[in-house]
Parts: sequence; structure tokens; C-alpha cells
Amino acid sequence: MWKFANPIKHPIPEARWPTAEEATRSSLFQPVRVGSLELDNRTWVPAMVPWRATEDGFVTPDNLDWYRRFAAGQPAALVVEATGIRDIPSGPLLRISHDRFLPGLRKLVETVREASQGHTKLFIQIIDFLAVKRRPEAQKYFQRFLEITEHHRQAIAELTEDSKWLSADAAGIRAFLGEAADEIIAGVLNERELESLRFGYRERVTDLHLPHVRELPQVLPAIFAAAAHRAREVGFDGVELHYAHAYTMAGFLSALNDRGDGYGGPRENRVRLPLEVYRAVRQAVGDNYVVGARFLADEVIAGGNRLDTAAYFGVEFAKAGLDYLSISKGGKFEDAEQPKIGQAVYPYTGQSGYECMPTTLSDERGPFGRSVPLVAKIKHAVNAAGLTTPIVATGGITTFAQAEAILQHGDADIVGLARQALADPDWFIKVKLGRGHEIRRCTYTNYCEALDQAHRQVTCKLWDRKELDEAGIAMAADGRRRLLPPKWPR
Repeated sequence: MWKFANPIKHPIPEARWPTAEEATRSSLFQPVRVGSLELDNRTWVPAMVPWRATEDGFVTPDNLDWYRRFAAGQPAALVVEATGIRDIPSGPLLRISHDRFLPGLRKLVETVREASQGHTKLFIQIIDFLAVKRRPEAQKYFQRFLEITEHHRQAIAELTEDSKWLSADAAGIRAFLGEAADEIIAGVLNERELESLRFGYRERVTDLHLPHVRELPQVLPAIFAAAAHRAREVGFDGVELHYAHAYTMAGFLSALNDRGDGYGGPRENRVRLPLEVYRAVRQAVGDNYVVGARFLADEVIAGGNRLDTAAYFGVEFAKAGLDYLSISKGGKFEDAEQPKIGQAVYPYTGQSGYECMPTTLSDERGPFGRSVPLVAKIKHAVNAAGLTTPIVATGGITTFAQAEAILQHGDADIVGLARQALADPDWFIKVKLGRGHEIRRCTYTNYCEALDQAHRQVTCKLWDRKELDEAGIAMAADGRRRLLPPKWPR
């Protein structure tokens, strides 16, 4: 994982928790309008992937238990994990790509509604992603995946000063590369081939030589719209369009998108498909249904979008009619660390990944509310355009005072807690009842994120090994960790 050269260890902020009366009067616990809905207050749980679905994308009892546990804390809004909109294999991630997934998703909606006593609105984050393959063994890559061209023959001939390679067959070239030193390989393969060898093959939205990538603007609006229609059909209160991090729609928004078909290059072109997707979704679900989006305030990669472009996107999204904007940062493939052989590249291992989920080992700014100034700039740009679209701030928000200050200063309209809510899903109701001193405080070491990287069931180190002899608790596949936080005895 990426780290600062000389990191500073920051302590978890001290907290003075409000009384129940103070909480009731606070900005945090005032209602807020989001499209056609009114949230009870301004608390929010962003999407987190817990790796609890089946390999085929179906809801499991573990999924139901996970969201039931969050709903018991009664946040005003809870966003279900990134859920695939295409009917393709994606491992143990939820899918909403076909009607066969609807019974399980309907049960999930009913579970949250019951567990929260109707206080929590439930949104589902819908996502598209392109192919990412595991890093191969070198011999396997050269024998099975590398397409031999005249470029390779010419490069080997020049590097070895031996013209016999100009007429060598593909098998000979493959055998040579399989035994070649790294510096020879680097001189023979092009940039994308080297990446496929060292990191695993990865598609980009700019791969216009691939028909399915070239046709994305023609097919994605309808696919997103169908997924959103299913979400409304089973009872979700809204959908969140995933336009952030390392996935397809963020790829279209990225400054690295240089497609020449009207969907890349200038930012006006790059925002075109996200707006077309939104319009198709809106047509499918109607005006009286919440449609929001999550996108990046900063890509945190060389040549990527920065805040000025993010503010432009925010205004365009608000003008188009999106009901809320949830802001994130970083989380890109471009600066990710090299994976081990047999593993896939993970977009939260480089500096952009750090900025997405900062830890207590940080620079002088520290990890807490690190993205809030960027969120505030986007909110101010939206408001300056005469729009009141609610803006959700997330990232290292852990205390009541911190959340309240964000709202009081006008930096955001809603405050999202992800890792802190994972550590203690009862944060919201404990604060509201004046029992904040009972909160289990996240330590921001990213223990949970490391489990996500390994595609293991996500838990929290603060509760996954506690009270393991408790009757009837569900255990992780490794048999050593509990899958849910201990119940809070009110």
C-alpha cells in the first residue's frame, strides 16, 4: 500500500458527545429533502462491498444480516453496495442485471425497512465495469496471451543484433521471451503489453479497437435504465449511479479519456455519456423517484481530473436533475501497486487509493475530513449556479462535532460515515439518544479495506473477534471472525 515518505501518526480525535436534547437541536438531526423524499435527518451510510453475495450475484442470508445490522442503527439513508447491471460473472458481488435477482433484492428492502422501523431510506448503487484479469505467470502470458507481431521480431533483432529473428516463427519468439531478461522484455513489449504482463490485462474506455468498448455509449443508457427500473420495482427508495473510482463511467469522465467519437477529449464530451445514462434512467423510473450519483472530486493520478473539472461536472449533473451528489476521491487503477502473480490489480493501493480511504498514518493534514474542502468547493459551485441539489460529504468523518461543523459551515448538506459506521452501525442512534460515549470508535487502520482487497468477507477488527462464544453468531469462512458486530444492549 502507498505511504507518505515520512508519515505522521495521528490520534483518533477526542470527542464530546451531545446530550439527547443537543442532538435533537443539531443540524445533523434535521430533516432534508432529497428529490421526492424527505430524509429523517442528514446521516448517511455510503456503499461498501462486504463480499457476502453468492458467486452468481444473488442475495444471501449473510447479505440480509449485514444490512439488517446497519438498519438497526437507523441512519437516515443507507446505500447498498455496488451492484452489477450486466448479466456477466463478477464473483460474490450483488447483481441487478436480470429479473431472477429481484426476489432476493426485494427481501433485502423489506429487511431494512423492518429493522430500521421505517426510519432508513434505502438506495442501491448500480455499477458497470470493464474486464480486469489476474496477473499471469510470465510463461503463461507469452505462450497464451501475447499476440506476436512484426514489431516484436524487429525489436528482438535490433536488441540481439541478429537478423534471424526477423523471420522467426511465433513459437520461437514466445520461447525467446519466456527466457529473456527483464530489460530485453521491456525493450520488446509495448506499454500495454508490459502492463498486461506485470499487472494483468485491463480494458479501458479508450480501447476503441474492441467492438464492445466502442459501442458502450450506445448500450449503457438502456442497461442502466433497466437496472434502475428493477430497483424501483422491488421497493428501493432510489438508485445511485456509480460514476466514481476505477469503473466504466468514471473512465468516461476521466481527463485520460481521449476517445474521438464525441465521448472523449474536452470535458463537455466526457460528461456526455453520464448525462445520457442519467436521462435514460430518469425516463425509466419517472420524476418521483430518487436518482443520485457518486463521482470524484479529484482523480489523484497524473493527467487526471482535478477540482475545477469536478465542480463543472457537479453543476452539469445538478442542472440535468440528479437528486443528490455524493463525492469521493481517487481510487484509480493507474497508480495501483503491482499485484502478486495470480491476483488482480486493486485500485486502492496507490496514492489515489490512499486519498480515497486515508489512514491515521498521514501527512500534516491528517485523514479526518480530508476531502471536505473539495466537497465544499463543489457545493459552492452548484449553489452559485442557482441550484440546491443536496451534496453528500464522506471520508474520515467520525465524531458528532466534526459532522455538525461540516453542516454548520455549509460545506455539505448530508454527512456520510462508512468505516465508522462499519465499526459501530449504532453510531447514529447512540448519538441521537445522547449515548455517544458508548460508540465503538474506528481506528482508521484500514483492516477492513485489506480484507476487501483479498476478496474476503469484510469485518472490523474492533468486533470480529469479540464474544466469539456468543450463541448463534455467524462466523466468517475462515472460522475465526464474527460476521456482524455485537448487538447493542440499549
